[in-house]
Amino acid sequence: MRANGSSSRRARLTVAAGVAAAVLLAGCTGDDGGEPSPVPSASTATPETTERTEPTEPEPSSPTPEPGRVVVPEVRVNVTEVATGLPAPWGMAALADGTLLVSLRDERRLVVVDPASGAVEPVTGPGADDLRDGTVARGESGLLGVAVGPDGSAAPGEVFVYRTAADGNEVLRGTLAGRELSALTPIVQGIPAASTHDGGRLAFGPDGSLHVTTGDAQQRGAAQDAGALNGKILRVAVDGAPAPGNPDPASPVWSLGHRNVQGVAWDVTGRMLASEFGQETFDELNVVVPGGNYGWPDVEGVGGAGAGFVDPVVTWSTSDASPSGLAVTREGAYLAGLRGETLWRVPFASPDGGASADAFGAPQAVLTDRGRLRAVLVDPATPLGDDGSAVLYVLTNNTDGRGDPRDGDDRLLRVVVTPTG
Repeated sequence: MRANGSSSRRARLTVAAGVAAAVLLAGCTGDDGGEPSPVPSASTATPETTERTEPTEPEPSSPTPEPGRVVVPEVRVNVTEVATGLPAPWGMAALADGTLLVSLRDERRLVVVDPASGAVEPVTGPGADDLRDGTVARGESGLLGVAVGPDGSAAPGEVFVYRTAADGNEVLRGTLAGRELSALTPIVQGIPAASTHDGGRLAFGPDGSLHVTTGDAQQRGAAQDAGALNGKILRVAVDGAPAPGNPDPASPVWSLGHRNVQGVAWDVTGRMLASEFGQETFDELNVVVPGGNYGWPDVEGVGGAGAGFVDPVVTWSTSDASPSGLAVTREGAYLAGLRGETLWRVPFASPDGGASADAFGAPQAVLTDRGRLRAVLVDPATPLGDDGSAVLYVLTNNTDGRGDPRDGDDRLLRVVVTPTG
């Protein structure tokens, strides 16, 4: 897919080199430029539970800052291995007891990971049976995002999951008591599904509404159709009805023109960010505004503002990112890169937010030696430091059919972020 605008402008706004390599992927449709091969089942593997602290990461090389980008002090990270043996993990959410709920895409299961001990426990009950029996795992589809209703929402502690069923993608709601999941109630159905481009991230916004990211499901034109659910970010109440304040009160659509968003998060100012896979040239970090049209399939990357589209604030070559999960701290956004095998930090250039590219500093690669990265979550049990320090949880994704698994993959990592200046 082409990107509108001049080639010189592309060169100024892309974060890293490698566009020529990305062009070799033309016509491919997966998040890495191809359909994944089947993943062998690892349901009988027993995850290791011994916590192991890794040495502090060396500062990786970062791309040359784009002209006009603010250079913000870098951060160091220290990595602790929390759990291993997770087969194709996809989403995670924090439970009230400090444990993490993790979805396993291909095995169609939920597990609970205790960050303190590394123990991994299966979720059981009628809801777990439904996920196993009613979820279709093929390519990028399967059991994807998971969210837990926050305190102050209309469903505190309730569990929400995004899965591919026989007739499309859907969002389900249930109650988790201990490790037993109740029968599930569909709240959003009829989201088109395909073997690739299924979106799948669930996240509660600051106002307590649930945001659902959907891919174009290989139907490019649907991303521009306000009446279609694919290629969108949806905003709904906990019963699945359009949330109050949506651009169209009768529609769940919050924004459109998306190819495949798999990460959404909010900063302390309430600004909403989203990470998005490009086709063959540019991956994107976007500031999402209500009713915004982000250009796909007419535009990939920048160049659409003149046509009424919203340009991304940061772009990468698709070989450098393929950004899935997204988390936000006081000082920046962190994107989990699949094909790029990198945790990217995009620092904020201003504490007051802003929706233009100059509100963001030059991106930095902060974790580069763990292979493919699928999801990243701010540890809710650790307060964000005023100096920018934070604790993140990161899921690797080397067993998803495209990676090169290492002994013990996949892993849940605890990443402590500390500013250097």
